[in-house]
Amino acid sequence: MSYTGRVIEVTHPLVRHKLGLLRDETTTTQTFRQLVNELTLLLTYEATKELVTETVEVATPNERTRVERISGKKVAVCPILRAGVGMLDGVLSLISGARVGFIGLYRDEETLEPVEYYVKLPQDISARDVILLDPMLATGNSTAAAVELVKRAGAASVRLIALIAAPEGIERIHRDHPDVAIVVAGIDRGLNERGFIVPGLGDAGDRLYGTR
Repeated sequence: MSYTGRVIEVTHPLVRHKLGLLRDETTTTQTFRQLVNELTLLLTYEATKELVTETVEVATPNERTRVERISGKKVAVCPILRAGVGMLDGVLSLISGARVGFIGLYRDEETLEPVEYYVKLPQDISARDVILLDPMLATGNSTAAAVELVKRAGAASVRLIALIAAPEGIERIHRDHPDVAIVVAGIDRGLNERGFIVPGLGDAGDRLYGTR
C-alpha cells in the first residue's frame, strides 16, 4: 500500500490485476460489474481497518473463550448515484448491518459543478461512521458536495472509497475536508479537457449499466 497524507492507494496484486481488467474497453458489462464488486470488497477491507473492537466471551463447541468483535459506532454506507450503487453490494457483503443512504448528484458538463437531485440518509447518521462510495474521484466537486451533505446531516466520521482518483480530486477533498480519508485502487495521471480521468476506465456508470 502507498500512503500520502489521508490517501491510501491499495497496491495489492489482486487489486492491480482487477483494476487492469476494469480499464480494458473490451471488458463486458457483466464482468465490469463483477470486478467493481470484487474491488470494492478488497478496498472495504482496508477502509475499515481502524474500526474499534472489544473483547467478549463466547462458548465454542469445546470451551469458553474470549474473542474480538467490532464495537463503538455503527456504519452508514452512502453511494453517490448512480455509479456508486455498483459498489454497494461489495461493502454490504462485509458489513451486512450497515444502514444505507443515497446521494443523487450529477455533474453539469458545462461548468463541471455538481447538481443535487436526491438525498436520503439514515436518521441516526450522526451516530454512525460514514463510508461514501464514488467510483471516480475526478474534479472532486461532486464528492466534496456529498461530504458536505453528510456533515450537515450530523456525520462526524467520513471516509471515501473510490476505484480511481485524479490528483486534482484528491487535492479538492483535502482542501475542503482534510479530515476525510480516501481509500483508492489507483491514482491516475490527471484530467483531460473534459474533466475525465486519464487514462481512467471511461464512464463508470455507463460501463456498469450498459448505457451511453
